[in-house]
Amino acid sequence: MTGDPIGVLRRLLSGADAWLVGGSVRDRLLGRPTVDFDVVVAADTATTARDLARRMSSPAFPLSEAFGAWRVIARDRSWQVDFAPLGGATIESDLAKRDFTINAIAEPLAGGELVAGGELVAGGELVAGGELVDPFGGRVDLEARRLRMVSPGAFTTDPLRTMRLPRLAAELELEVESGTADAARSCAPALTGVAAERVFAELKRIVSSDRALRGFELMLELGVTRAVLPELAELRGVEQSAYHHLAVYDHTMAALAETISLERSGEAILGEHAQAAAALLAEPLADELTRGQALRFGALFHDLAKPRTRTVNAEGRVLFPGHDLVGAELAREVLGRLRASERLRAHVAALTRHHLRLGFLVHEAPLTRRAVYRYLRTCEPVEVDVTLLSIADRLATRGARSDEAIARHLVLARELIGEGLRWRAGRPAPILRGDELARRLRIRPGPELGFLLLELEEAAFAGEVSTPAEAVALARELVGRGQAGGG
Repeated sequence: MTGDPIGVLRRLLSGADAWLVGGSVRDRLLGRPTVDFDVVVAADTATTARDLARRMSSPAFPLSEAFGAWRVIARDRSWQVDFAPLGGATIESDLAKRDFTINAIAEPLAGGELVAGGELVAGGELVAGGELVDPFGGRVDLEARRLRMVSPGAFTTDPLRTMRLPRLAAELELEVESGTADAARSCAPALTGVAAERVFAELKRIVSSDRALRGFELMLELGVTRAVLPELAELRGVEQSAYHHLAVYDHTMAALAETISLERSGEAILGEHAQAAAALLAEPLADELTRGQALRFGALFHDLAKPRTRTVNAEGRVLFPGHDLVGAELAREVLGRLRASERLRAHVAALTRHHLRLGFLVHEAPLTRRAVYRYLRTCEPVEVDVTLLSIADRLATRGARSDEAIARHLVLARELIGEGLRWRAGRPAPILRGDELARRLRIRPGPELGFLLLELEEAAFAGEVSTPAEAVALARELVGRGQAGGG
């Protein structure tokens, strides 16, 4: 962190009514690092924010003109402070409007500083001069690892809190108090009226959590999944063929679990490629998600179209023809509804569209160089990501003869991950430029030329041509055989 904004605020507001509130107090009590601070002030929020911004040489801007909220953010984004006006006559009345007791704790900024000690990892004591304001027993609930609403109206005030509940339970490893669960369940249908951007912000954090499966378990129990991801809820009870040991929803959760495992520690499965794959998954992608977190969305959505494509053939076998293609469009639709970026929509759609491709190739192994090329080129730019998804999907499918199928799948997947990583590192330069090939063959630019260039690239990848002369000769042969029509 560049500088200490809270230390500066303590000096700035030494004689004012101002409190550190919400998640920043909660996380510090739990011993969790935090760089996101919420401050309630009885003074003018704009003036306070600008004063902090000037002291920290950082920008300040309004978050909400209607509610008077302001934000100051470090230039290197290493911290941010959100200011809100006091919501009531006293800090206790402000805290009464909050969601959960663990978020309804305030620390006076004019007092001391929260330091390590007590039963909690980092919170039980204040240095002289300040005391925690905790009118609803949030600290006791933290010690009990309990998530409890501040009041029965907490969820009707803001239905998004019904989704924040499973997110906090997953992130902080808390158990939900039964009355709180009942109240959330009754309000979950109202999530359909909440702004999609707010819903997506909570969903991203659940998906990205170390305990994402617990988050989705609670979402399902509370009716949240039905409200915000009805397509996912529809997977429940959809039975599959004998090659699957789980119905579609349970298989999806198993695939998500395997994806998370690959992201965290893939050495046992990926072998020599584990470190490079981990580095790829750590790369930022879109919507504040890494490629690894986007891959989790791929696992979540890869079978989304199975209820819509389910059929039973004459022999009684359950099939889902085209669920990869239909699912790709459905993934785009769902993420579009959630106001996700085009980049994330395209990425997850590609994962869904191609997640079966490697499984089909297992029966052709060992692959020719041309087959490897076609796989990489078809799956680009998710050639490595979708190979990892196929592994997770395969490991989550343990029906008839699964051990043998998994073993064969993993052998080919490791090979293609290595090929994909090399492909991403830099595809070989074309042996011959398009204008040069057109000149030598005396053809015009167009579909025919494009087809020939792709054929030459594939042949070069396969090691069949390595010089311009060999490339021209192959192109002439293709034209002579009438194979350069672009079809």
